[in-house]
Amino acid sequence: MTVPTAVILACLTLLVLAAPGGAHVTLEPAPARADASYKAVLRVPHGCSGSPTRRVRVRIPDGITSVKPQPKAGWSLEVTRSKLVHPLDDGHGGKITEVVSEVSWSGGRLPDDQFDEFAMMLKLPDSAGVTLYFPVVQECEQGVHRWIELPEAGRAGRELKEPAPALLLLPK
Repeated sequence: MTVPTAVILACLTLLVLAAPGGAHVTLEPAPARADASYKAVLRVPHGCSGSPTRRVRVRIPDGITSVKPQPKAGWSLEVTRSKLVHPLDDGHGGKITEVVSEVSWSGGRLPDDQFDEFAMMLKLPDSAGVTLYFPVVQECEQGVHRWIELPEAGRAGRELKEPAPALLLLPK
């Protein structure tokens, strides 16, 4: 990768991931290398208008073939799997026939005036230059935040009220 390409990708990352006020669910660290293992950390910065968070659900984008969520003390962990229409080569002589499509942590209690992080190990696709979106639904004792909005072509993510966390994939 040339220096100008790296600078352009870094600028694009800032534009895609920019969000007002830092009050949104974010994915860190970002960006990440394509076709690599990646520890995704979802940071939940607050509850719902004073109400504690009780459940965090994240939709896993297409192309991610391995997801290993990190358990959290006091929270139940649920993994939803989906069958693939066309099996994928796992690179070791086998086939991948299903993938994790959603991860959910529930039953804990995250007060509105505190933050927490929810982590997963992922195998990212070999798709440099692509931005992956991880829609998150944050359920509280009273209320819900749906961090699921995706930017339209030509618009910055910072214009969205509840943007989905995003991850730009850099070249290997």
